[in-house]
Amino acid sequence: MPSIVERLRVELGSDKVVTDPAGLGARRHDYWMLSQIDDAQGRGAPNPACVVRAATRADVVGVVNACRETRTPLVPFGLGSGVCGGVVASADSDVLDLGGMNKVVGIDGSNLLATFEAGVRGSDAESALAKEGLTLGHYPQSIGVSSVGGWVATRASGQFSTAYGNVEDVLFSLEAVLPSGEVVDTRRTPRAAAGPDLRHVFLGSEGTLGVVTGVTFSLRRAPEKRVLAAYHVTSMNAGFELQREIVQSGLLPVVLRQYDANETARNFGAYAHGSDALLLVVHEGLAAKTDAEANATRKIAERLGAREANPDATERWLVDRNHVPSFRSFIDNGVVVDTIEIASAWDKIGTIYSRTIEALGGVTGILVASAHSSHVYRSGINLYFSFAAKPEDPSDLRSTYLECWRRVMTAVIEYGGGIAHHHGIGRVRREFLRDELGPGGVALLRALKQALDPVGFMNPGALIPD
Repeated sequence: MPSIVERLRVELGSDKVVTDPAGLGARRHDYWMLSQIDDAQGRGAPNPACVVRAATRADVVGVVNACRETRTPLVPFGLGSGVCGGVVASADSDVLDLGGMNKVVGIDGSNLLATFEAGVRGSDAESALAKEGLTLGHYPQSIGVSSVGGWVATRASGQFSTAYGNVEDVLFSLEAVLPSGEVVDTRRTPRAAAGPDLRHVFLGSEGTLGVVTGVTFSLRRAPEKRVLAAYHVTSMNAGFELQREIVQSGLLPVVLRQYDANETARNFGAYAHGSDALLLVVHEGLAAKTDAEANATRKIAERLGAREANPDATERWLVDRNHVPSFRSFIDNGVVVDTIEIASAWDKIGTIYSRTIEALGGVTGILVASAHSSHVYRSGINLYFSFAAKPEDPSDLRSTYLECWRRVMTAVIEYGGGIAHHHGIGRVRREFLRDELGPGGVALLRALKQALDPVGFMNPGALIPD
């Protein structure tokens, strides 16, 4: 019986099946901090058996069928920007590289729709739309290193989500290959009541329930005007209250982004004001609407005691927002860092913020424990917790990293928040999913997995608790 590698070479062509060590090593894992710690300390994930560079949907069907029939673990790989361990290869696995499926299939200016193959880079998609005077309005920090299919698979959010929504709000339809090799292609209609929404089987599925091969997004016309603002608020709670009042009044700035005093000093030192938190605001759209919204927001801020800050702080964020140092540069200096995004209803967010910062502060070697908000809703808000820690013994980097995560997840669960806002589950959050979904929810997820993938070959180890 031929090996899986030999079979794939015959069925897809040798040029699509990568087995050289460099090619395998580049697809062993995603950008997860823990994978990089393990690499630096000599215990990283092994090279997979092969990497298959899919060029068509037929390639994906062929790989899925071959892996299912041979019970070979199959790990879908977009562009590798994930930060939660959704991609970790095993020595017997095949990594399905979707980066070659990078065609802009079509842009429909009348219906404001655009269809892309799953491997299209986010920034390339946005550039193609900009030439037509359009925008998706979905700007994750990883837009230059993430794929549109990956956005769906991880249930992503963009920095302008407060007005434009998250990926589930802009996803019009999708195409996916099931573990059986069958293809699902949802109908392109603005809404349907034709049973459960099958798109949501794949949104956030992280390659465990199938492979997303194509997406159609609903677009917007490019904004006519943009207005920037910034406000000093006396505390995080005061800022939360201001943001709540803004969105519950019916206003939807594309960006409401609030930094605590520590992050304000670290990232906006020239614009900081004592121990105040800093709220950045971006308004955009039709000129008249944008001006009216900016004025109304300013009046609410004045009424609640916020003070106007230099809007250059917001401009600086817009320019620098996607520039971050590499994880490896910290690891080489014996430091672990990460950001952990969570979500909460308004009445719990203040307690979650304070108790989680307090919990992180108890980690041995902690250097930084801070937070900022970045996505706002009528009924709640998101928070990013940031941490940096330097254990005395570099061999403790791994345990220190996991302890920071454990403390954040435990505090968020205890005080009523949601453990993940948009980076997904991967491996780092997997065991905490029991607390998020409850026994019935986990049972339902496992039943769905069993029904679609009874062999259990699709991205084993990700998302679904053991």
